[in-house]
Amino acid sequence: MFTRKHFMTAAAAAVFSLAAGAALADGEKVVIGTEGAYPPFNVLEQDGSLTGFDIDIAKALCVEMKAECSFVTQDWDGIIPALEAKKFDAIIASMSITAERKEKVDFTNKYYNTPPAIAVPKDSDITAATPEALEGKTLGAQGSTTHSNYAEAHMKGAEVKLYPTADEYKLDIVNGRIDAVIDDVVVLSEWLKTADGACCKLLGTLPIDPKINGEGAGIALRKGDDALREKFNAAIKAIRDNGEYKKIQDKYFTFDVYGG
Repeated sequence: MFTRKHFMTAAAAAVFSLAAGAALADGEKVVIGTEGAYPPFNVLEQDGSLTGFDIDIAKALCVEMKAECSFVTQDWDGIIPALEAKKFDAIIASMSITAERKEKVDFTNKYYNTPPAIAVPKDSDITAATPEALEGKTLGAQGSTTHSNYAEAHMKGAEVKLYPTADEYKLDIVNGRIDAVIDDVVVLSEWLKTADGACCKLLGTLPIDPKINGEGAGIALRKGDDALREKFNAAIKAIRDNGEYKKIQDKYFTFDVYGG
């Protein structure tokens, strides 16, 4: 799902508190790590603020938990090590729940689930989102993601080129240096609506590989942080039940991003 922002540097750190009135006065302090380079899920704006679906969901969860939350941005490649080093308490950054990641961190229940997809230039001769159609082509993906893992596992006939961020593979496909890109269908669909994405079209979604794509996107926590995990799980259920989740979802999407 994504060069990255360095943790707590002047250019890359976005730290702010959530206020929910007196209810948070005695609340638990929770520091949330995110990336800030994965629109429409998490974006570090030029003014240093964080926006996006992940961020709005995180804020709603913190209010529900009566927690006093703050956010920091972190390069994707180092985001799990930073969690383990206690630079923050939880990762809310469209991180897929996978068996490989579960070896290092614990996860909450999912808070959304969408499939991977392929995008190509509008004049591309690639006609299908299949390994056969991509054979001999150069396929761009953000490194250290489920999408890069998927490409390497299933698109064996393609040359898979990895990038530190989604922005960089987008730049290369715009300039004709790669033939196709793989990412979350929402990320690609939203990009294609922009002026920068006018070059390209969505070729199609890909079958989910449960071993690679996992169970959806969840909140990652340090191993054994069971109390915080259960607070997040209860809050996810609460905002699903009280309509807050749908309100946030409808701000960004025209479909059920939570998935089946």
